[in-house]
Amino acid sequence: MTRALVVYCHPSSDSFVATVRDRVVAGLTAGNAEVRLTDLYADDFEPALSVTERANHLEPGTDPSIASYADDLQWCDTLVLVYPTWWSGQPAMLKGWMDRVWASGVAWTLPDGANRLRPGLRNVRRLVAVTTHGSSKFINSVEGESGKRTLTRSLRTMCHPLARTTWLAMYGIDNASDEQRSAFLDRVERRLTRLA
Repeated sequence: MTRALVVYCHPSSDSFVATVRDRVVAGLTAGNAEVRLTDLYADDFEPALSVTERANHLEPGTDPSIASYADDLQWCDTLVLVYPTWWSGQPAMLKGWMDRVWASGVAWTLPDGANRLRPGLRNVRRLVAVTTHGSSKFINSVEGESGKRTLTRSLRTMCHPLARTTWLAMYGIDNASDEQRSAFLDRVERRLTRLA
């Protein structure tokens, strides 16, 4: 059975991205996945890396206040991030979750004398991003799609060596019709059901 952790990040409970989240969960559930949902804004997650966390970032262990987030990350085999793309990347709240939860002893280790991180999330075999962009795919390509690169070139390297990534993006959301939005929601749900 797929163990899916859905990390949702949007400040508005009535946003289109909230509807996307609901369709992600519906798709995973239809595929018989076991689902855990994290809502960073509802949790009032503190995204700022503290001075103490930064000073001790090479030491294994996490701040006790975020231990449950680390436990969920180490539990899942499928990680699904649901968020809007702002300024070509993940919202600050989600980036802070990465900074704080993908920590030494959770997502990676750096053994004494080593100069490369050793991946710690070998349990994660699939990473999925479901996101919206205000601008077109062309504009995002010109900008370099840094949010996509964070998933495919950074986070993935701390996961299972054969981890696969899935990028589900709705570009041009600011000018999208109701039909286009509905079609995207249907595509997301179908795709997540197949992934589960």
